[in-house]
Amino acid sequence: MAHARWGQEFRRWEKAPDHPVCEVDIEADALLRKRLSAIDPEAGWLSEETADSAERLTRVRVWVVDPIDGTRDYLRGRPGWAVSIALVEGGRPLIGVLDAPARGEHWRAGAGLGATRNGEPIHVSGRSTIEGARVPADVLPRSDGDLVPVFKPNSIALRIAMVAAGEADLLATLRWGHEWDIAAAALIAQEAGATVTDALGHPLRYNSTRGEAFGVLATTPGIHALAVERLRSRAEKASVR
Repeated sequence: MAHARWGQEFRRWEKAPDHPVCEVDIEADALLRKRLSAIDPEAGWLSEETADSAERLTRVRVWVVDPIDGTRDYLRGRPGWAVSIALVEGGRPLIGVLDAPARGEHWRAGAGLGATRNGEPIHVSGRSTIEGARVPADVLPRSDGDLVPVFKPNSIALRIAMVAAGEADLLATLRWGHEWDIAAAALIAQEAGATVTDALGHPLRYNSTRGEAFGVLATTPGIHALAVERLRSRAEKASVR
């Protein structure tokens, strides 16, 4: 449905400054909630386009959904957007689905079952040195001049998935963000062999009270500790609210 409407005319607005949304986001959210609730009617719901409710904290399992991750690319007619779906239990994703129909990519992962793209198994690269690590970025700070920028889709989930597929070696965000942005892609990356934590190197847990996490750091296993150390001072400063 979202792919069919992509590039067409539809209503769009800002739900907050610099936070665009469109009617397709809302329609996709409603469609996903109907379909996913039929699959697991006992699961709670946490989605970017649904008003949050503390009731989800009482549920054993929770759907964590971003109907369109990368809305800016969707609105601009660019392909760097995806539909992100995770089913979480006990704070950890059980399954992750990331569909990027404009790119012809369909990502899947199950806890302990590995990860695939278009049905083919994927795995992280074997990089063990941080110098020369590929990072999805438009530009890099001067202090990271030894890293290599590669193409960056607007969707943070797709950027994490690039690490999973061995198309990037490091992805980092140093700001508070929402669980629906990362839950599915983080499982896909972990099942592909990546190490995924928050920006400070701490384990990620989902269905938290705020539904937020401080950043995400997804890397090949060989450079994760080096990346945590490199980013530590920046991350500690940015984490203060």
